Amino acid sequence: MAVQKPSIPKGTRDFSPTEMSRRNYIFDTIKSVFKLYGYQPIETPSMENLSTLLGKYGEEGDKLLFKILNSGDFLKGIDSQELTGEVNTNALSVKMCEKGLRYDLTVPFARFVVQYQNEITFPFKRFQMQPVWRADRPQKGRYREFYQCDVDVIGSNSLLNEVELIQIINDVFQKLSVGAIIKLNNRKILSGMAEMIGHADKLIDITVAIDKIDKIGIDAVNKELEEKGIPREGIEKLQPVITLSGTNEQKLSTLKGVLAQSEVGMKGIEEVEAILSYLSGLGAMHVDIELDLSLARGLNYYTGAIFEVKAKDVAIGSICGGGRYDDLTGIFGLKNVSGVGVSFGADRIYDVMLQLNLFPESLLTSSQVMFANFGEAEAAFCLPLIKTLREQGISAELYPDNTKMKKQFDYANKKNIRLVAVVGESEMQGNKVSVKNMVTGEQVDVPTAQLVNHILDAGV
Repeated sequence: MAVQKPSIPKGTRDFSPTEMSRRNYIFDTIKSVFKLYGYQPIETPSMENLSTLLGKYGEEGDKLLFKILNSGDFLKGIDSQELTGEVNTNALSVKMCEKGLRYDLTVPFARFVVQYQNEITFPFKRFQMQPVWRADRPQKGRYREFYQCDVDVIGSNSLLNEVELIQIINDVFQKLSVGAIIKLNNRKILSGMAEMIGHADKLIDITVAIDKIDKIGIDAVNKELEEKGIPREGIEKLQPVITLSGTNEQKLSTLKGVLAQSEVGMKGIEEVEAILSYLSGLGAMHVDIELDLSLARGLNYYTGAIFEVKAKDVAIGSICGGGRYDDLTGIFGLKNVSGVGVSFGADRIYDVMLQLNLFPESLLTSSQVMFANFGEAEAAFCLPLIKTLREQGISAELYPDNTKMKKQFDYANKKNIRLVAVVGESEMQGNKVSVKNMVTGEQVDVPTAQLVNHILDAGV
């Protein structure tokens, strides 16, 4: 058999122990904030029924779904004409692929809520940290497999939930020392803009196009709007609104004049003002909050406040985003249940922190202490000591092989283990351990009874 070159699919990654330590630092930090606000964890399967996923993310989102071929004879029951003639590709996909990898965590969450509605307490506050998959073109900061860290509350219309989510975003990035800007908008304001130009029926086309401003620029967005049937006059009316500058208060003041005749638009302005008012009473925040009227978030299910978070010091896509959805569960039969949530992009947050050198150096340490191996008798003497250290919460390991000290010390250095315990015949006779600090080079003899306190005092 020919030797196979090891590889992984494009857009996916392996993670080394160092990378996993850093990733877990992000996950643990985010999870600690979620719990602080009373959110509970759930998990859903990696794959969902394709019917659960299709039609929930818009036409462009559907194209990015990873579909799973039915097991066994997946073409059974499919007419050959369907494979060669003009057919509904979605219908054919469902026949050939009953399942798909989840695109995000929000739609599976909506399915979960409906399926277990009699077992959960509303308002239901949940968080979920799992991988998602998108059949996108891989590029810097964009992967086909990546983790999302979602936090949602469903079963409440209160804007206090939006305020709480902004506080969560603030706390997470403050703990991670990441400078960030929360971009805030409201889909009702966007609906009002669509009414203002006389094309309320084109809201989805308008929001999908506007959502690409950061990626393709205003000229390309205008061209796409024109291709979607928005007349030049309407596009021109949109320009001063989506490029509006000034403080949040100035923007809202201008909007009130522009959208005065739109009931839904004025409702959106009212909601934004309420959120900002609540936040103003909380004092200074780590993150900045900016009303951005070009923010649209292309997913179809958003109906109210929408959020997107950008890192201040690194040019990368959004590192967090989300919004209010008023009837996502209605798709699955549970009507008029409003929810709101945000999703933290752990992979992009990782890239930002790595570029800014924000990870604590202590994450690179695997064990606090390594015991050198001088032979069977010495190893037998060390094992009870190692057990005692572990019982006290001190991570310790014994080098498994009796080999040259240089090799054992090199192992400790490569794993960033700061303390090496050396136990030879004389140490066993004196019931002590010789502890070497690999950073300073200092080496001291420590009685076994004092070993725990010595290591704790060393602060490793």
